[in-house]
Amino acid sequence: MPWAPATQLGARGETLDARFCSRRSCDNSRLGEFLPWRTLRGSKGRLNGSILAAKQARDSEEPTAPRNQSCAAFRGGSSHQDYPFLHKIGIFGATAAATLCIAGAALPITNEQLLFIEAWRAVDRAYVDKTFNNQTWLKVREAALKNYPMATRQETYEAIRKILLSLGDPFTRFFEPAQYGIVTGSEKGAVTGVGIEVGYNMSTSGEPPPMVIISPVPDGPADRAGVSTGDLLVAIDGSPTVGLSLYEAGVRLQGEEGTKVVLTLKTSGGRTKEIAVVREKVLFNPVAIKICRSVSDKVGANGPVGYLSIARFSEQTPLDVKRALSELKAQGAQQLLIDIRNNGGGSFAAGVEVAKMLVDEGDIVLISDSDGVRDIYSVDGVALDSTTPMAILVNKGTASASEVFAGAVQDSHRGQIVGQRTFGKGLIQTLVPLSDGSGLAVTVAKYQTPSGRDINKIGIVPDVELPSSFMSVTKQDICKALQSNEAPSLYQPDGQPTGGT
Repeated sequence: MPWAPATQLGARGETLDARFCSRRSCDNSRLGEFLPWRTLRGSKGRLNGSILAAKQARDSEEPTAPRNQSCAAFRGGSSHQDYPFLHKIGIFGATAAATLCIAGAALPITNEQLLFIEAWRAVDRAYVDKTFNNQTWLKVREAALKNYPMATRQETYEAIRKILLSLGDPFTRFFEPAQYGIVTGSEKGAVTGVGIEVGYNMSTSGEPPPMVIISPVPDGPADRAGVSTGDLLVAIDGSPTVGLSLYEAGVRLQGEEGTKVVLTLKTSGGRTKEIAVVREKVLFNPVAIKICRSVSDKVGANGPVGYLSIARFSEQTPLDVKRALSELKAQGAQQLLIDIRNNGGGSFAAGVEVAKMLVDEGDIVLISDSDGVRDIYSVDGVALDSTTPMAILVNKGTASASEVFAGAVQDSHRGQIVGQRTFGKGLIQTLVPLSDGSGLAVTVAKYQTPSGRDINKIGIVPDVELPSSFMSVTKQDICKALQSNEAPSLYQPDGQPTGGT
């Protein structure tokens, strides 16, 4: 069954798009491939070199004085030097009585409109597509201020959502304060969940596709309550999930420890059932290994296969993978099978670091921002293992940072990519806090594989496409599947891959 990228609902992590939790505990979930907002504001961050310099230069530009002084209704002797942010966005005056310039007219501005413009400015400043989906972004702001009601905070939030929707980018989105607190981990106390991974069942003809349980976390609350892989998630506390984003489903599934949530599920046999699950902190180990000592000759292995599953990329993942590779080598692994099925991404930096452990020459990934400036992440030349024959198992749930890793392996001819075409998310977001505690996720950059391939909305085509019967094999049954006479070919006879496409 093909699935879209999954989200660890009830899992703490580093960034957006899937299964993010520390090895110690899973507290909350995040969705996306985030870089710190401070990176884009000139502070120390992960973007190196040219992109950071371009952002710093843009932010350091001095605003010019307004041509139409009638728009500047300064009160109490204040000036635009006192409020540089307001000046930059066309608002002049003290907080007690500010005015807004729209098409040369000076209009009084409310606190709600100030919040709206703060969000608009964040997108104007950092969004990767400077055509803003082929529309004039300033005119979008003016039209919204004229036409959208902003008398209440909820009306302001709705106005922000509307202008973001006009970008046609599902990854640039707005979070209300409670949601933003969950995403950033800034809420007081731990946010807990039910411990399930969900995605979209893309094998159905329905539109939008239904949500499906990828898998419950072993011995987690949902697992103990009887939630099973393949169940359709029909409703949460009686509210239908049709049309919900994975993030919205995650918010509904999370809550205080000890509280209850009712899941309406439809089994593979067509039976509908309701299961009450009590929320709790969920332990989740994203890296798992297994040694398969006896495998079918069809696999193409020359000895034991070391199986390494990476469920998501976080700051902890590189260290866990390093330990796992050393342990597999100590157990006599002659080939590696790295499983990143349904790994929806996570920390961009972690995906790069894991690639560096296995690729010893060339580049890992190329990044460009809204100015077209490129950053190049290259290998260190000190790979932990650059020779062991390797296959990377992917599917339609493999996305974002996972695709960075798979693309580096494929373009360097370090190993074979096997399975199904990946999801195709080649965008990177940053989180932008707003003054009332809400925030935005804004797409600020895009990446390409080392050969220059843009995989956004395209995905990575595997070197070897595998049958659905093998793609549905669980981690627990992987060695058994490799022993079967129906096992697919994963390695070349000489241990060399066929190379990327």
